[in-house]
Amino acid sequence: MIKQNDRIPAGTLTAKGELGMQQHNPEEIFAKGTHILFAVPGAFTPTCSEKHLPGFAEKVDQFRQLGVQTINCVAVNDAFVMAAWGKDLNVGDSVRLLSDGDASYHKQLGLVKETGNFGGTRAERYAMVITDGVITHLFVEDEKTFGVSSAEHVLEALQS
Repeated sequence: MIKQNDRIPAGTLTAKGELGMQQHNPEEIFAKGTHILFAVPGAFTPTCSEKHLPGFAEKVDQFRQLGVQTINCVAVNDAFVMAAWGKDLNVGDSVRLLSDGDASYHKQLGLVKETGNFGGTRAERYAMVITDGVITHLFVEDEKTFGVSSAEHVLEALQS
């Protein structure tokens, strides 16, 4: 599993933008500056929709005051689902919604879990802070918990 002080690896994540499908290489988009990448097990699921994504969207200004340039949410869903989820929750451009449709990037990170016929392979719930391509903070949730990857916890870690 990837860990703190590791470099964020190359890979391909997708997003549905105004100009259609866009591919993003995490190694490139997080190479300079400070960024947050957090993962949810699935778009439109209760904790993800009620707490995780909204928490980051609501605190975007506080993160920016601390020098965070982008906040990014990723899930093992397709880019169309991620775009519809963002629209449903009205996050606008406060959080970039990324897709790891086949879980290949999360397998590379070692941050996957199997949910069987509920949803198959999914990303673990986590949050990381990446500065100049290096993971400076990594918060991975225990099974069926939500706390250390929350916007509040990440904000607190950045303030200390």
